[in-house]
Amino acid sequence: MRLYSVIIPIYNRPNEIDELLDSLIKQTYPNFEVLVIEDGSSERCENIISKYENKLNVQYFFKENSGQGFSRNFGFEKAKGDYFIVFDSDCLIPDHYFQSVEDFLNVNAADAFGGPDKAHDSFTPMQKAISYSMTSVFTTGGIRGNKKHYGKFHPRSFNMGISQEVYEKAGGYKITRMGEDLEFSMRIIKSGFKTALIPEAYVYHKRRTSLAQFYKQLHFFGRARINVGRFYKEEVKLFHWFPALFTIGFLSLPFWSLIHPVLGIATICAYLLFFFLNFMSSLIRNKSIWVALLSMATSFTQLFAYGIGFLTEKFVSKT
Repeated sequence: MRLYSVIIPIYNRPNEIDELLDSLIKQTYPNFEVLVIEDGSSERCENIISKYENKLNVQYFFKENSGQGFSRNFGFEKAKGDYFIVFDSDCLIPDHYFQSVEDFLNVNAADAFGGPDKAHDSFTPMQKAISYSMTSVFTTGGIRGNKKHYGKFHPRSFNMGISQEVYEKAGGYKITRMGEDLEFSMRIIKSGFKTALIPEAYVYHKRRTSLAQFYKQLHFFGRARINVGRFYKEEVKLFHWFPALFTIGFLSLPFWSLIHPVLGIATICAYLLFFFLNFMSSLIRNKSIWVALLSMATSFTQLFAYGIGFLTEKFVSKT
């Protein structure tokens, strides 16, 4: 029976860690430890952790702020498990998670793994819409946790596991933000380790609760892709440009109309089709007209914000 070490960096989100730990006490597979790394928070969660000391094998560490990547490294150094699993603090873990991972690893060799993210029934309509847009085939989110993903699977740090050997040989995170999980996954693969997607090892990922917060997050993601490209140029592929092209096309709508009215109308119709497809896809998945309506807004926000961040970091940033 493998021992798993759960690494959870947290910064000023005590309510989130409470819900996450509550989901962990319900696991059907019991052999895991939990390391909560408080990354210099002003709103500390140590009182929350104390509630679970008799229910979980949990340890709490407070350190100076260094960002989530280096906080995960701090946890790796303290961990004792055969595999280290990283969760974001805004995740809820279904009770079968560790058993699904254990069952998979018993029959499949994998040095690193990850799983999809889903929307929980308790999520708000906005959270469900954001979850839809981040996992839809009509947006760049469709590659996250999809069985038919492009190329080798790159685990992401909201739901990621690595063997102790991976940490010892490939090291931990080299950057603490701006695509730190992508750079780490790419380095793991380039070091010769095998990665795997475990579809049953999904998490419920809350993400953001407003369009403004979601815009800020996806703008950052767009910048992060270019930042990762500074380490691995080959990892900025043609399809990563899609949100940027989507954004440029939308901002240039008046220009197309000036060139020729038919061209302007055709471009507008293309965007209306995009909204319609997202509405229908979300309606089928979520069975809610309100969530489907919000999904049009979140899908547009995702591509537009990512595109702006991508273009800004590519052509404007001095980083």
